[in-house]
Amino acid sequence: MLSNEKNLVKELDWVNIAFLTVTPLVAFLGTGVYVYHEGVRVWELLNFFLFFVLTGLSITGGYHRYFAHRSYECNPILKLFYLVFGAGAFQNSALRWSSDHRDHHKYVDTEQDPYSIMLGAFYAHMGWIFYKTPPHKNFDNVPDLIKDPLVLWQDRYYLLLSSLVGFFLPWMLGAAVGRPWGGLLWGGFLRIVITHHMTFSINSIAHMIGSQPYTVEDSSRDNWWLAFFSNGEGYHNYHHRFQGDYRNGIKWYQWDPSKWFVWSLNFLGLTARLNRTPDEIILKARLDTEFKHRGLHGCLSDPRRIREARIGAAET
Repeated sequence: MLSNEKNLVKELDWVNIAFLTVTPLVAFLGTGVYVYHEGVRVWELLNFFLFFVLTGLSITGGYHRYFAHRSYECNPILKLFYLVFGAGAFQNSALRWSSDHRDHHKYVDTEQDPYSIMLGAFYAHMGWIFYKTPPHKNFDNVPDLIKDPLVLWQDRYYLLLSSLVGFFLPWMLGAAVGRPWGGLLWGGFLRIVITHHMTFSINSIAHMIGSQPYTVEDSSRDNWWLAFFSNGEGYHNYHHRFQGDYRNGIKWYQWDPSKWFVWSLNFLGLTARLNRTPDEIILKARLDTEFKHRGLHGCLSDPRRIREARIGAAET
């Protein structure tokens, strides 16, 4: 057991431990044995890709950028999509996921951060899930979600929804082409494990490896290659500095499918009020951070140093 807060000892959550232990074994060993005996069909790869996209975007574009940060508004149909397919990612309900994530931003790198990197890479990656939610935990930090009937509906029926979307639907699609177990393994277990560690890596790797062009006030990092495995979430330093922005990768060439997804749906009327941080504020943050990297605190009034920092920021 682990003590993170005063007079509070966290209890192990054996259900979570079992799930996070068994699913990788089934995903890799089970899929390996299945492929050895049955081979691979294109439909199984499509099954994996389909649910990887649907559940992955529901976490990054939905749970993260919509429910946790309210960086844009969305149509109730899209909200329902996020809640249904987000459940299939097996990362908890949107209510609980968002509450934990808001605490992460508010208390980042402290003992109150639910997945603080200061407690080690494994703890930040997935170890924190091995412990039960503290009994005093409330949802005061998500008053907007507490008032949302759809969010409460998903929280109430989370286990049913996650099982149906995460396992039953991939199995059914596999059965439709005569390979039900292939559907369950590829679109269910393997996809769940990959999606898990895609998200977990942002809590761990993106707080250890990468650059800090926008803020040095916390451990967050921008990591371009991690963005390819996380639907654009790898630009984590920018996100921590401007968490209300619906984008993580702000350059046109930065890989951020979640941003493109939200932006595209705006033309269909499914998203609205996309929050974009003004360019001048972004530039100021980069200049200020560049000064801190160079040890030039308080020099914003020096034109020569501003030009030097501007050039340095443009080159990074």
